[in-house]
Amino acid sequence: MSLEQGEHLLALKVMRLTRPTLIGPQVISCENRDLPQQTFRRRMMEHDNTTVAGAETLAAGQFMLLPQSFGSIYLGETFASYICVHNCTTYSVDGVTVKADLQSNTTRINLPINEKQASTTLAPDQTLDDVIRYEVKEIGTHILVCEVNYTTPAGFPQSFRKFFKFQVLKPLDVKTKFYNAEMDEIYLEAQIQNITTGPFCLEKVELDSSEHYTVTPLNTLSNGESVFSSKNMLQPNNSCQFLYCIKPKAEIAKDIKTLRLANTVGKLDIVWRSNLGEKGRLQTSQLQRLPFEYKDVRLEVIDAQNIVKIGEPFTFVCRLTNTAERPMDLVVKLETQLDINCDYSGAAEFSIGKLASGEQREFPLTVCPARLGLIKIRPLLLTNILQQEQYIIEKVVDVFVVDTDYHEDEAFQVNKFVRYDNARPSQREERTLQLQVV
Repeated sequence: MSLEQGEHLLALKVMRLTRPTLIGPQVISCENRDLPQQTFRRRMMEHDNTTVAGAETLAAGQFMLLPQSFGSIYLGETFASYICVHNCTTYSVDGVTVKADLQSNTTRINLPINEKQASTTLAPDQTLDDVIRYEVKEIGTHILVCEVNYTTPAGFPQSFRKFFKFQVLKPLDVKTKFYNAEMDEIYLEAQIQNITTGPFCLEKVELDSSEHYTVTPLNTLSNGESVFSSKNMLQPNNSCQFLYCIKPKAEIAKDIKTLRLANTVGKLDIVWRSNLGEKGRLQTSQLQRLPFEYKDVRLEVIDAQNIVKIGEPFTFVCRLTNTAERPMDLVVKLETQLDINCDYSGAAEFSIGKLASGEQREFPLTVCPARLGLIKIRPLLLTNILQQEQYIIEKVVDVFVVDTDYHEDEAFQVNKFVRYDNARPSQREERTLQLQVV
């Protein structure tokens, strides 16, 4: 025998647990000679619980307002609900069990209730209650299914269900832009936009690197302070950008073939706090960098000065890598102009021998600057005598030439430049990412 919903011996109530919101009084006033006169004061201000007696026209402070509806729940937040089963009769009810399932578009998850005992006997006016919590991991429609089972005093088993439907919304919009520098470095710009209905505070935005790369955040000043405010507060529809420098590990950077295949650089880990400290956390999918467009050869300037003196020869060291799939026998040639307007002297032509695929070779070049100011050392011609191929490095290194009375302690070294044959511009790509729960 089954009973209708209103005929059951037990009553089931389900309420979502959420934090209160802060509200302030809405001050509406007018001059005494205006038509409404004191109507606003008497009816709208003196009877408003958020106003302060004697200071109704002042918006003094804020008040906590308990939730008036289910509200919004966002991906990455924790859904909390209070489930209560009450015995409305004047006699005891045996075998009371409560079961709760959360059903989404793809999954159905059981949420344990009253795990200490399998069934409970409820005396008259007694209540069985519990709080369930679940971190929401999908966007879209969710249904909370609550089922109550019990045994009537006559010994008949009875059960009934209640369904509670709600939507899970997307809290953030994350867009990424990749920039391939002339070196092996990659720069990632991540833009995070608040698409919720209220403000929240970004507690953490980190890029967790993959096993092939190291990450350096560029979101702090030289003194260690963040470039953002201490709270990182984002109002609805506002966004902010974060910048990261990604470098391949030394053992990966040396192996061109492995570097070509190492496309996964990591994923963003985002933690925020919304209303009264409500926590949410999401991770992006794995970020895929732009492929490096390696051509047949790669030239790196690994040791060079930025400032040199006029008339004094200086030497810079280059490293040449065969990034092709075939061996090469390379001849290096640096040309200079043979007229009065030449920037420097020091023409050179020599062979560096055979290079297998992926092999490197270092060699020095020495030039003597002939005029003051910024000069460009170029071009560098590389000839593969095995296939009669020629590669032109349009830009090798730039130096600033000063007079001979310049102080030597003001000169400094640069770290590294990388040049490719027919030097390519930096690459850029913009993507919108999918978010997932950690």
